[in-house]
Formats: sequence, structure tokens, C-alpha cells
Amino acid sequence: MKVFNNPDRKQWSTLSKRAQIDKNRLNEAVTTILEDVKRNKDKALFKYAKMFDDVALESLEVTTNEIKEAISEVSEDLKQAITVAKNNIETFHVAQKEKEQIIETSKGVQCWRKSVGIEKVGLYIPGGTAPLFSTILMLAVPAKLAGCKEIILCTPPNKEGKINPAILYTANLVGVTKIYKAGGAQAIGAMTFGTETIPQVYKIFGPGNQFVTKAKELAQQQGVAIDMPAGPSEVLVIADKTSNPSFVAADLLSQAEHGADSQVIVLSDNQNIIDKVLLEVADQLEDLPRKDIAKKALENSRAILLEDIKECIDFSNEYAPEHLIIASDIAEEYGTQITNAGSVFLGNYSCESAGDYASGTNHTLPTYGYAKNYSGVSLDSFVKKITFQKLTKEGISTIGNAIEVMAEAEGLFAHKNAVSIRLASLK
Repeated sequence: MKVFNNPDRKQWSTLSKRAQIDKNRLNEAVTTILEDVKRNKDKALFKYAKMFDDVALESLEVTTNEIKEAISEVSEDLKQAITVAKNNIETFHVAQKEKEQIIETSKGVQCWRKSVGIEKVGLYIPGGTAPLFSTILMLAVPAKLAGCKEIILCTPPNKEGKINPAILYTANLVGVTKIYKAGGAQAIGAMTFGTETIPQVYKIFGPGNQFVTKAKELAQQQGVAIDMPAGPSEVLVIADKTSNPSFVAADLLSQAEHGADSQVIVLSDNQNIIDKVLLEVADQLEDLPRKDIAKKALENSRAILLEDIKECIDFSNEYAPEHLIIASDIAEEYGTQITNAGSVFLGNYSCESAGDYASGTNHTLPTYGYAKNYSGVSLDSFVKKITFQKLTKEGISTIGNAIEVMAEAEGLFAHKNAVSIRLASLK
């Protein structure tokens, strides 16, 4: 990790930058893939499976037999752990349901709003070196609660053409409709345009690398909604003198092991804490099976000493981290000052891993500073809000004149007449 001592505020924007590949090259590569999928459909998916996943697939859809086999391969301990997480996620998200309220804005004028589940949603689940079956819980559980009728899932296969058993078990457990063997930008393209096998959806969810994120951004231009720009994972830790350096180091490494393009940052007003954290990082790193990945992530990560905790909070709000851990005995006091973050973890025992798996909050969160203007996934992400209004005779009489005056002022006389003809009928 690179160390910075009391950098000037003018440097903060530079220190907040994430690693990126060439944007023009990225856009060109992903556009080519999407156009290929749009034109050649399943044929393109088979081609990219061979090219990127090194597998010659015979079919894209996961069969019932494959799911049954996967269920038998998952250990009882893991099944029980998944159930604990599922129950907590359901508890937290079901509480987000809004009670429908009819509001009388004027006499005889009633307005209300109804939440309706998005009918067709697509979930993208990364496979690769870390099959994120936990993300299925985070996406499919609220999708089912919201009433989404069709929930499809795309995830890349391994070289044997198989999907990780935990992914299939979890998808089956939470009621995913169909599962397909497709990864990367090409999977996003399939859900955007539809193919002979994979249906088109109305909204796409799920994290991924920069190719997946770019594909989701381009999907929006085709009329398909997305959850958010969610790229490589990141964590920022604010550690004061009451923090535990070994805990902080473990939290930093838990994100660094996600991928070489992940980024971790520790901020403190205490040099001794930073020194101890760096020693712990070096020590704990050596015991990690994914240490080579974590090492690459640490090359673009930072330990920053600032004047006081207020400055640490100010820096964090400018950085807008996906995950923010406040490692302090008075974390809740500091937490009230946070304005930009995907999810906040308060106190020395609130590890980020809890939110990733089983506390109940959603771990699909905005990265790359998008926490300044995006929220993480919630029940609301899977519904659309439809407004209703009902006017009685009294209602149109109450607000009719105001509508007429406003419509005439805008020169929209047909709008005015739609009111006037009704008012005249009441006389």
C-alpha cells in the first residue's frame, strides 16, 4: 500500500481516483460484443464461451438434472449458512414494503401510489475465481418479495461447462426461474436483446468487472434499465486510536482479495495505528490462498494519515466508498456525519464481511464514487411506482378553475377544454 502523510486537500481528488483501463478501448470492445450478440444471438454466446471461458458448450440453459446434482453436492453446513443469510435478508427487505396510502390533496381529489414488481429481471452473477452465490441471495430475495414474475440468471461456466454447485443450489432455493451459462459482456447483451434461448428482460442487476459494467451502461441506451454502475469492489476504513489494527487489516484484505482491480483505503489521525495496520496487512497477507490477487490490489491502495477524524470523514465523503467501516468505539457519533457511502459498518466488530453475507443489508452497492448519487439495491430496485388519481364531481369543481388558468397560460387550450367541458356539465 502507498502511504501518504497529511496530503493537502487539493490532492484528495487525485488520491480518490480508481484504477481504470483505457475507456475508448473498453467502449469499443464491449460495443463489438453487444452488436455481435444482437445479430448472431446464441451463436455469438457459444463463440464467446469458447473464447473467454475455454469451453465448448452444447446448450446454454442449465437442466433440472444439473440442479439436482448440484443440490446433492452442497454440504449441509453450507446449506444451513445460506439459510441463515436468506432469512436475515428477507427480514430486512420485507420491512421495506410501503403501505399504500390514499391522500386527499383537495376535497374530492384522491391520489395514491402503488408498487408493482418489474415483470422480467435478469441477474448477472460473476463466476470466475470467486463464484458469488451470495449475490443471488441479495438480488433474488428482494425480486421475489417485490413480485417479479420472471427472474433469470446468467453466470459463466467453468472449463467443463458446469456452474458452481453453490450457485445452482442458491438459485433454486430462492426461486430463480431459469439459469443460463453465459458470462461477461455477452451475457448482458443476451439479456438486453434476447436470443433464441435467453429471454430479453426489463432490468439487469448484478456486479462485474469493467466489461460487464460498461455493457450494462450501454444496455441503458437500448431501453433496458440497470441497478447501478457496480464495478470492482472497494472499502475505506476510518480507524481512530480505539480501533484494532488486526481487525482493520483483515477488513482491507477481505476486499483486496476480490480482484486485482479492487481498491482499499485506510484513513487515520494516528500514525501508530497506520504503522500497526500495515504490519498486520503484510503478516495476514501471507496466509491467504488468494494473496497474489490481493497483492495486485494493494499496489493501487492507500494508507493516509490526516490531521483529525473530521478530515478523515471529509475525505471519505469525497471518495464516496462502496463500503465504509468506521473502526472506533464511538463509531455511531462519527456515522452521523457520513453523506456519501454505499453501506456503512459501525464499530470494531462490524466487519464488512457481515454485510457481504448475512447481516441482512444488500451487498450490491455503487462503486467508483457513484455512492454520491446512487443507492445500493433494495426492494424498491425491483418495483416501479405507478401513481393513481381519482376526482369526483366535487374534486373537478375544486381544482378545475386552477387547471383552466394554468392550461390557458401555457397556450394548451385542449387541456383547458378537457376541464371546461366537465365543469359545464355540472351546471
